[in-house]
Amino acid sequence: MPVPPNFSSPIRMSAKERALSQIQRWIIEGTLHPGEKLIDAELAESLAVSRTPIREAFQLLEVQGLVSMHPGKETRVTSIEKDDILNMYPTLGALHALASEYSARLILPEEIETLKELNAQFAQAIENGQPYQAMELDEQFHNLIVDLSDNPYIASFSASLQIHIRRFKYVFLKQQLTATLASAEEHAAIIRAFENRDPETASAMMKQNLIRPMHELYALI
Repeated sequence: MPVPPNFSSPIRMSAKERALSQIQRWIIEGTLHPGEKLIDAELAESLAVSRTPIREAFQLLEVQGLVSMHPGKETRVTSIEKDDILNMYPTLGALHALASEYSARLILPEEIETLKELNAQFAQAIENGQPYQAMELDEQFHNLIVDLSDNPYIASFSASLQIHIRRFKYVFLKQQLTATLASAEEHAAIIRAFENRDPETASAMMKQNLIRPMHELYALI
């Protein structure tokens, strides 16, 4: 079970939180491979914690769907399949479309300006050939809209799905991620809908912004 010896450890966290954060990251990035057996003693040594917070982290990771536990036997990283993308993206699209509908009624002018700045940075990252930076900025754009919707249930389910989508991209797309200016143009259309207080258009454009890349990613794999 190869674990990097020089990772940066989060500070001011409990042992369980630190273990959860780091193991989750290793799973998402593919350092811990789908199907790989996780050995609590090895992880405890790598993270400089006892085995108890590792086991507690495993329980939370199982709830997130990132590991499968078989008490008394073994814990393994869950597998992922190509067709998972056809379930993840439409679900996230529906959640974010609803978030856009709510946000269109609540958003403030300064928040619209923040979205414009994020989208400008996103477009610049695409033009500069920085796909991973573009992915991070795209997530920030979407997450801000989810936060502005003021609906904790959308935020909770969205965060869970995004973990799996991020993992999917890292594991399956070892080559450079692709991002096009079509996404930036769709973001701009969402922003215009917010400026016009148009929940229906904001919702429709948000759904399009997530379903279109679903087809593109599926075709790449």
